Amino acid sequence: MDMKTKILTTSERDIKTAAGIIKSGGIVAFPTETVYGLGANAFAAQAVQKIYEAKGRPCDNPMIVHIARASDISQLALGITKSMVSLIDVFWPGPLTLVAKKKPEVPDETTGGLDTVAVRMPDSAAALSLIRGARCPIAAPSANLSGRPSPTKAAHVIEDLSGKIDAVVAGEDCRVGIESTVIDMTGETPVILRPGLVTADDVKAVIGVDVAIDPSLLKKEVDHALLHPKSPGMKYKHYAPKAEMLIVEGRRGKVAGEIGRLKAENERIGRSVGVILFEEKAFREAAHDFFARLRELDGEGVDLILAGALSDTDGVGFAVMNRMLKSAGYNIARV
Repeated sequence: MDMKTKILTTSERDIKTAAGIIKSGGIVAFPTETVYGLGANAFAAQAVQKIYEAKGRPCDNPMIVHIARASDISQLALGITKSMVSLIDVFWPGPLTLVAKKKPEVPDETTGGLDTVAVRMPDSAAALSLIRGARCPIAAPSANLSGRPSPTKAAHVIEDLSGKIDAVVAGEDCRVGIESTVIDMTGETPVILRPGLVTADDVKAVIGVDVAIDPSLLKKEVDHALLHPKSPGMKYKHYAPKAEMLIVEGRRGKVAGEIGRLKAENERIGRSVGVILFEEKAFREAAHDFFARLRELDGEGVDLILAGALSDTDGVGFAVMNRMLKSAGYNIARV
């Protein structure tokens, strides 16, 4: 049944209203520097369950818990190491999520049934004010219908979730544009479970050890039946536009030429075609714009999206390609 979704601002008064909703067991969408999140009290199993229902999210897909003070990780996680403290000192607040063993009081709903918990401190004044006002850690996946492109503008959240959640804090557009890097710190070797703006090289520079990449990120396809996700974004089809999508991969000049050829070929038979082709080394621009561009092309009602692949030898390029491949359902043409 649809509910009335309040549209709030980032004013002190409205943040207080949003925090009150969280305190009373409701769910609220709010801006962060990465993408908009859909939040509930991380310690309230019934409230977290509402997030799964609103998003249509599979219940074994873990959530990231957002905190307003770095020291609050101790409320959630066990075995906080010197390496974790070093990463917190450098990257928090910011787009880095740390995975550690969870404390017993963190409900299974928040962790997707895992014995680990994913935690980060967002670099967003509105998000931090909301968490402080709610006086609890906030579990929050991206504020979109499950499988849709992640929301980087309040309008994207309202489009997907109006009538399904209690409120949206409509703040500024997200300045990063892709979700945080998620790194598993529970073993001897840190493992990146989801790539983002903080790269493996960035992490190694701080803690002085090699950082592994989860093998599932290096494959063009993943056997989902065999994978129990340790991080959001690992298992399920993600970020998909409404249109068919094809990634064109190869040398830069050939890619542009093939996109032009395919566009003309499809337009000749009456199909509407959208193109996503970033400058060759504009990795951060691509991260910022990619999800918004998918949403824009959905709004235009295109039938086909042609996207030029980015170099995945760059850490941020690798992160954007991770999203691009999932958006296209691994539909790739090589030239």
